[in-house]
Amino acid sequence: METDKMVKAMARWWQTVKEDDHDAGARNPMLYDPLTENNVKTTKLMQYVATFVVCLGAISAGTALAWSSPVLPQMTAPNVTINVNSTGQNLTTTDGELYLTPDQKTWVSSLLAIGAFFGAIPTGVIADAIGRKYTALVMDIPFIVAWTTLIFADSPGALYFGRFMVGISTGSFCVVAPMYISEIAETNIRGTLGTFFQLSLTIGILLVYLIGSMVPWRTLSTLCLFLPVALFITMFLLPETPTYLLKKGRRGDAALSLKWLWGKYCDSRSAIQIIQADLDSSSGEASLSDLYYQKANRKGIMISLALMLFQQFSGINAVIFYTVPIFQAAGSSLDPAVCSIIVGVVQVIMTFASSLLIDRAGRKILLIFSSTVMAICLAILGSYFDMKAEGKDVSHIGWLPLLCVVMFIVTFSVGYGPIPWLMMGELFLPDIKGTAVSVSVMFNWAMVFVVTKSFDSMMENWGSDMTFWFFAVCMVGGSYFVHKVVFETKGRSAGQIQMMLEGRPL
Repeated sequence: METDKMVKAMARWWQTVKEDDHDAGARNPMLYDPLTENNVKTTKLMQYVATFVVCLGAISAGTALAWSSPVLPQMTAPNVTINVNSTGQNLTTTDGELYLTPDQKTWVSSLLAIGAFFGAIPTGVIADAIGRKYTALVMDIPFIVAWTTLIFADSPGALYFGRFMVGISTGSFCVVAPMYISEIAETNIRGTLGTFFQLSLTIGILLVYLIGSMVPWRTLSTLCLFLPVALFITMFLLPETPTYLLKKGRRGDAALSLKWLWGKYCDSRSAIQIIQADLDSSSGEASLSDLYYQKANRKGIMISLALMLFQQFSGINAVIFYTVPIFQAAGSSLDPAVCSIIVGVVQVIMTFASSLLIDRAGRKILLIFSSTVMAICLAILGSYFDMKAEGKDVSHIGWLPLLCVVMFIVTFSVGYGPIPWLMMGELFLPDIKGTAVSVSVMFNWAMVFVVTKSFDSMMENWGSDMTFWFFAVCMVGGSYFVHKVVFETKGRSAGQIQMMLEGRPL
């Protein structure tokens, strides 16, 4: 009996020693840091799976963004009799198809941006109230309603409603997806996972470009419906983010969430301590005014809004709108649909390349590289159109604008395409993140609307040369801003990022 007691006592002593050693390692980040690559006990597979599932919403948003490109040409009326209602608006034609006037087409295109603006407004508040997971589920419903409406649309009003509703979900997922990803990812892969949002957008756009030219628009809308349905089903399988669960005091659920995401052998206790420390350093329930009155939040929202501004004023839409004329100027006889597919393929490939680079090269250097090369490409495009407007022979350099377009899209896709969405989720603590991300996304969609609506006026009043030069100047400003204001967040924990925002040494 005495021997048994001694064995048990030694076993208890050895267990205590192991726990003390483990706790010492958890306290000393040089020995053990569960949020960095030093944590060899974690597995990353389920983090990728969870990111892919929530990014089904981003793929759906991409299909919504690109939908009008192949669809609106199908709604151009041929030489048939148009039935007109009492208000003078066309409804259907005698062949049973739905055709639109030019003015109606502009509304079908622009209502998505308006819906996205209003969709972003409540999403941050909802995400803080019911969680990131259930917000994604709730805001997936407008996607399903929208595509169902578009499938059976028989009037311009039905198209308007469908496009507005699909915009609501698009704007909402621009908020909730980056939030969810930033809160489930280990620090050493947070950048890679963060770029999946923009990658998913480009995949959705490419899918529509590939399929849209081959099938009727109702069939295309039916295929687009499968994505949000798949998202709704698979989202139930994912856990809530550990950060949100800890914020609500559900420590046990947070530990289970971490083990689902990081593997059953991860040290969830130490990870929870670090996440809880970040939560404790925040102010609890934050308000919109905290974005201004707290230094870290004020600088964070300034950086986030500026990156969104430069993303849209990079002229990405102008370049995409001019892709077909530029291909033609280069002597290409490619079909416009093929040109769109080429652009889509380049965007997907280079955004994927960005996901491989971003946790190696870092955010800041990729942003500066992106805006600098884009500025050069835009300046050359402006000069090309200026020479063409003056009647100079540019046939011998027809390849130059084509090269500029390709380089522009490549560099946009590795920098200003994905990184503003990634950093938006990195710069804020959980107490203010929902509000800050909503404000950033609202601002982004407001800039989408401004640039899209003003582009035709700019082209008409300034000419294509001055328009491209204007965007080039904006990119020079972007390079300067990033160099002077933006700091590197690669490999930094939430607490370290807040210290840098406050100007305190690490």
